[in-house]
Amino acid sequence: MNKFIRTLPVLFFGFLVSLTAFAQDKKVDITIGTEKKDSFFTQPWVWVVGAAVFILLLVAILRSGKSSTE
Repeated sequence: MNKFIRTLPVLFFGFLVSLTAFAQDKKVDITIGTEKKDSFFTQPWVWVVGAAVFILLLVAILRSGKSSTE
């Protein structure tokens, strides 16, 4: 009787684990929209403007790093 009482929680835990495993067995219906939409970052002028801003910021940061000892 003592051995049965010790194995009862193990059996109950195993039942709960198998119950959650069967609960996950559901078919998933996924639809992916493959419509062709032009985003703003595919436009070449956006890349040109972005590169110009990056270069200006880089020059401003590098120039401000120099100490003026004049």
